[in-house]
Amino acid sequence: MFASDNASGVHPAIMAALADANRGHALGYGADELTARANRAFKQLFGDQAESFLVYNGTGANVIALKGLVRSFEAVFCSAESHLWIDEAGAPEQFLGAKLITLPAHNGKIRIDDMRPRLGDIGFQHRSQPRVISLAQCTERGSVYRPDELGAFCDFARAHGFYVHIDGARIHNAVAALGGDCKRLFTELGVDVVSFGGTKNGLMMGEAVVVLNPALQAQYPVIRKHGMHLASKMRFLAAQFLAYFEDDLWLHNAAQANAMAAYLAERLKAVPQARLVAPVETNMLFVELPNDWLAPLQQQAYFHVWRADSSPGRSEARLVMSFDIERAHVDAFVARMGQLAAQEQ
Repeated sequence: MFASDNASGVHPAIMAALADANRGHALGYGADELTARANRAFKQLFGDQAESFLVYNGTGANVIALKGLVRSFEAVFCSAESHLWIDEAGAPEQFLGAKLITLPAHNGKIRIDDMRPRLGDIGFQHRSQPRVISLAQCTERGSVYRPDELGAFCDFARAHGFYVHIDGARIHNAVAALGGDCKRLFTELGVDVVSFGGTKNGLMMGEAVVVLNPALQAQYPVIRKHGMHLASKMRFLAAQFLAYFEDDLWLHNAAQANAMAAYLAERLKAVPQARLVAPVETNMLFVELPNDWLAPLQQQAYFHVWRADSSPGRSEARLVMSFDIERAHVDAFVARMGQLAAQEQ
């Protein structure tokens, strides 16, 4: 239950929208009315200059987003903990032909100062040329870049001729935590392209590449097709996003997940054996637990061990809250901790 927000089901409103879309015939490859409406919905979120391209999954969204920004002799800065680097099986480097340059992660986030030593590579024929800064929002540690932090990255990028890409697999959790305004949080700061997630927050499948920089938009329809993510029955991706945005369902789902993470963090204060490794900012907690608690707790609500034996006799667990987690689930988990603690006395 706490293993990943990928493990949650499809929100009932999304499932109903898919059923509604499954009536009659509609033109394929995005030439249908539902896709046109979804594109307008993304413009409402990000501004009229935004163009959106629906795709199947997060790895595809990232690769297609970056394909429009980087050439094979260029490079992408990313966190050493990023999904791009660790969990995409080399797909970015395979399909981009470009280099990923990893930077140290500080509670998931990278720092501008760690890019400065690579500025000397610009124009040097023996080095891959830096071109893109890819930031996960929120990060793989559940942390968020505040608007001033993201703005500083965008300013740095413009000063050196770079682009800024947002890996937004959990963008919903970040936006819910930061106030819910995509124009203020991305467009107005100067972000070029956003990988916009949905699957982790109630969709059956479906992500989007949202291109905010008008100068880059013309090539993305062909990039999506070339990247094998042009859905023939696009209406079924579009229908999900329309329901997702209706009455801000996407933000309500994310806010629920974030709230349950905060609630669990508060409950853990009463469990001395459980130590939060970092502040809880979105829907993820990293908690150090006694090793002999891991298996019993995983039976109560399965989770992944992030770092085994992070300290003597203890390991770091990642607990992820989804849109459908309720207080009762958290209470039962903490109650099981109480039982384990009592057995030690």
